[in-house]
Amino acid sequence: MERRRRMGEPHLLMLVTVVLVGHLASALDVPLDLPQPPTITHQSPKDYIIDPRENIVIHCEAKGKPHPSFSWTRNGTHFDLEQHPNVHMRAQSGTLVVDISRERTEHYEGTYQCTARNKHGTAVSNDIVVRQPRSPLWSKEKIKPIVIQEGVSLVLPCRPPAGYPPPIVFWMDNNFQRLPQSNRVSQSLNGDLYFSNVLREDSRSDYICYARFPHTQTIQQKQPITVKVLNQEPVDERKPTFLIPSGPSSSKMVLRGHTLEMECIAEGLPTPDISWAKVSGELPTTRLSFLHHQKILRIVNVSEADAGDYRCTARNQLGSVHHTIHITVKAAPYWISGAPQNLVRAPGENGVLMCRASGTPKPSIQWAMNGVPIENAPKDPSRKVEDDTIIFTDVQTGSSAVYQCNISNQYGYLLANAFVNVLSEPPRVLTPANTVYQVIKNHRALLECTSFGSPIPKITWFKESRSGTLGAETHKAHENGTLEIYVAQEKNSGKYTCVARNSLGIYENHVHLEVKEPTRILKQPEYRVVQRGRSVVFECKVKHDPSLVPTMTWLKDDGELPDDERFVVDADSLTISDVTESDAGMYKCIMNTTLDHDSAIAELTVVEATPTPAIVNERPEPPTDLELTDHKKRSVQLTWIPGDEHNSPIQKFLIQYEDSLHHHRGHWHNLTEVPGTKTTAHLKLSPYVHYTFRVLAVNSMGVSRPSFPSKMYKTEPSAPDENPTDVHGFGTEHDNLVISWKPLTGLQANGPGLHYRVMWRQKMMDTDWMTANVTNNSKFVVSGTPTFVPYEIKVQAVNKYGIGPEPAIALGHSGEDLPVAAPESVQVFVLNSTLAEVHWEPVPQKLIRGYLKGYKVYYWKERNLHKHNPHHTEKQILTFSGNHSKGKLPGLHPFSLYSFNIRVYNGKGEGPPSHNQQFETPEGVPSAPSSLTVSNSNLDSLSLEWNPPRDRNGLLTGYTLKYHPVNNSNELGPEETLALAANETSVTLLNLKYSTRYKFYLNAKTSKGPGPAVTQEAITIVDEAVASRQVDIATQGWFIGLMCAIALLILILLIICFIQRNKGGKYPVKEKEDAHTDPEFQPMKDEDCTFGEYSDNEDHKPLKGSRTPSSGTVKRDDSDDSLVDYGEGGDGQFNEDGSFIGQYSGKSPGRDAAAVVNEGHESSEAPSPINAMNSLNSFV
Repeated sequence: MERRRRMGEPHLLMLVTVVLVGHLASALDVPLDLPQPPTITHQSPKDYIIDPRENIVIHCEAKGKPHPSFSWTRNGTHFDLEQHPNVHMRAQSGTLVVDISRERTEHYEGTYQCTARNKHGTAVSNDIVVRQPRSPLWSKEKIKPIVIQEGVSLVLPCRPPAGYPPPIVFWMDNNFQRLPQSNRVSQSLNGDLYFSNVLREDSRSDYICYARFPHTQTIQQKQPITVKVLNQEPVDERKPTFLIPSGPSSSKMVLRGHTLEMECIAEGLPTPDISWAKVSGELPTTRLSFLHHQKILRIVNVSEADAGDYRCTARNQLGSVHHTIHITVKAAPYWISGAPQNLVRAPGENGVLMCRASGTPKPSIQWAMNGVPIENAPKDPSRKVEDDTIIFTDVQTGSSAVYQCNISNQYGYLLANAFVNVLSEPPRVLTPANTVYQVIKNHRALLECTSFGSPIPKITWFKESRSGTLGAETHKAHENGTLEIYVAQEKNSGKYTCVARNSLGIYENHVHLEVKEPTRILKQPEYRVVQRGRSVVFECKVKHDPSLVPTMTWLKDDGELPDDERFVVDADSLTISDVTESDAGMYKCIMNTTLDHDSAIAELTVVEATPTPAIVNERPEPPTDLELTDHKKRSVQLTWIPGDEHNSPIQKFLIQYEDSLHHHRGHWHNLTEVPGTKTTAHLKLSPYVHYTFRVLAVNSMGVSRPSFPSKMYKTEPSAPDENPTDVHGFGTEHDNLVISWKPLTGLQANGPGLHYRVMWRQKMMDTDWMTANVTNNSKFVVSGTPTFVPYEIKVQAVNKYGIGPEPAIALGHSGEDLPVAAPESVQVFVLNSTLAEVHWEPVPQKLIRGYLKGYKVYYWKERNLHKHNPHHTEKQILTFSGNHSKGKLPGLHPFSLYSFNIRVYNGKGEGPPSHNQQFETPEGVPSAPSSLTVSNSNLDSLSLEWNPPRDRNGLLTGYTLKYHPVNNSNELGPEETLALAANETSVTLLNLKYSTRYKFYLNAKTSKGPGPAVTQEAITIVDEAVASRQVDIATQGWFIGLMCAIALLILILLIICFIQRNKGGKYPVKEKEDAHTDPEFQPMKDEDCTFGEYSDNEDHKPLKGSRTPSSGTVKRDDSDDSLVDYGEGGDGQFNEDGSFIGQYSGKSPGRDAAAVVNEGHESSEAPSPINAMNSLNSFV
């Protein structure tokens, strides 16, 4: 297979800005050096209205190989140029030019068609109808004055002459002023002027209708109409009626893609308003507009969906009237999927020509070959016509032709040419080589690879090297060869190679992508309020890619800044001095580069100056009388006279310069500052600059206006004083050295003809310096260098007046290449079940062939040792940056077989891998069993089932099952442990307690110990007999009655206590307690001060109106009405039949009363019956 590639061409650098919108699938374009049938590239429109003042030019341009010849027909017959001396055809073209200076234009009206032919086929143009415009005169007529009563409707007819194209109609007066139109007075689509009702002010004698014919540049005028409005008797108000259209409904037809206009004009008094609605749907708001005060509804770009009924309504305060307009949409033929495309096929291939269109009514399709109806064309066994499609099978050389598809109905036609070209051609890439694409970071990038070949070439993209194709997750190769990078990043910069391949050969092309940093405004201008007469500064600091040239633009209210010296634009600011009211507005700074831009807006508000005291502090006046003295090559003395400082001492003077040689006028730069006490400055200058100076004074109030500029001072050119900085040497390919540097600025050039002398040689070789001169660039590529060798580099500035100083030597390296050796003496040491350490001998530097970046260990799990089938896992990579000779592999799976290899990598990529080695990890503890479920729950037994651990990490030696009973307080009972064999996956536990919750823990074991446990809970079945007995006791009638009696007793006791306490005296029970000598009772008094002697001490009296704590809670030891305290054992006990054991044993009724009394002392509120019931509930 022949390999074709461009060799020996000079390096071509074409800068292309990546456009983010574009058509990624374009029609096939055959290079013009290859044989091909004709293709019409330009023709006149189907309807050609000529200008009678200029020659007639009927266009017909075509391309082909060989170049086609042209002929014309007129009105269906051959148009012989020899018989028409006023007509000639342009050279290498089919365009006709008719000289009308000697013959009338109407002589050449008609229907023309152009034919372009060569030996491979014939293409034809559309039918071009040539007509001249006509603007006939208005017929003479005498129009009688119109006398009409005020309030009546009126129509003034226009009826312009029928011209071609139709004229534009409007109404004016004798002074050529348009007549005012309103909701009451409006012009209809046919040009008539309608009055819904007339007023006295409508009386005038110069209602004139004009018709303008734009193609002939003429205006025709109708005779003036006189209208006299009388006010003899008032006219009654009336509801609306339609003047146009008439009747309740009408219909209208419109073509698809055209503009639909419907009108409704009504009369009435008062003047009616018009509104519109679509009866069968919504109005298309995005394509709709209303004209002439809602009287005309216009819909542009009509589609089939716009068909239906539209209703206009005229309404005033007396009523309304409706009119329905039925719209029918027809369609001239239109393409469904585009016109048929040219077809290029190699011998033996298949293809299809499709001519798919639609219309209303459905159009007919006619095919022709080389301008002849296909049924009359020579037969071709490889061709088959099926309605709107021609199918080609096994095409052969000599079958090339141009096919015409004509689709028509009563409203128009479509004519398309598409050729079939049978070629055998190896691939070629049409995109210029070494094209440079630039794109902003995080934007889409499109790299073109326009190709041609027959058979159609397959396009493949590579980056930098051909080691692998590009990933589909970040890149997409389109059918036309364009490579799309969805989101461009810095790493995407570099050289890309597109390879076009077919059965006849291969072709390569290289392009370059540069990803740039976006332009961003770091400090935006801020909203400012400034007094009139003061100065204001808007700052706009921007960050941009250093390789892009920025341009700062300031706008005021989206327009240019005023041409006023008060507006000073600096590199990152706008200064407005002596602000006036007209300066208020919106100010926008725009930073543009060749690729992107950013902008920010701030508002300036100007207010009146506030009253000032007698002593006025203001900005200083500008300095005057600037003078240049002591002229030298590199310096000059500047002197000036300070202006009035306005009671605020001048702090400093700011000296600025303008360079008219290198910059546009008005671009001022800060040069230096001097203290406010000085009026001279010694200025150091650069060669080859045309200086103009100005001075600004600064005090505490602000900056003065600039002084008038000084005279221009020109410095002489000289050799450069300095050389470029940031000199670097690096390689982009394995056999080149790219030398780059930061170029000098215009001021640093010191003279015209700036260029750079680039010098290089291999380090330690003691050879002569190689030299190259570079102009208008900041890098130079040295080709054919050995791989990754050190170089000494120098870059010297040179201009027409000499060379710069001796440059410093910088060091660099030529390009890297992939390493050629793998690490040797590779060993592995297994440290534990999840960690291993690998050792290797570093690769010698000469075999790395680049900057050592580090080593990469590729490792993967082959299988688990307890299984014999392989375990396919993705390779894992550990990177050890730098010069390492060992590294650890963490996160390994225990009891597994692993493979690994090691590779060294440099800036170019990875070297070959070392030989694969294997190692085994020891056993570890297993993971938890993958599941644990409970089944067959009975009164005293449960069955457990489980699945082995997912990660056994060794050979299982068994399982351990632990379980506990759990009570209602979630407290664990005694633990039971059960050891199970490794092959068991279920167990049944017997002799469990019924109606009891159990918690289970199950873990697996290997020789390394137990792993984590999986837990589960379950409950044994409830004993139904016991449960039913408990329910029976709770529902016994005697039990319910007993509970009610106890509640009633408690309630009575609480009421008695409440009454006694409110009386304020001593409780009767206290007298009994005074005489009580029960030894069991007295200690209670000593311990908690309860049931003791009642005291009248004021400190212990309850306060009236006091309340319990807001939380609503009472401490148990202070106030507790629970009946439990009345029994000895705490909780009440029941016999088996539900009756109480004992009757409040251990305490007398007197003691109960004392408890209630004491409750009154401890709480400032009597016990609530509700609290008593709550106590009863807690007892129960």
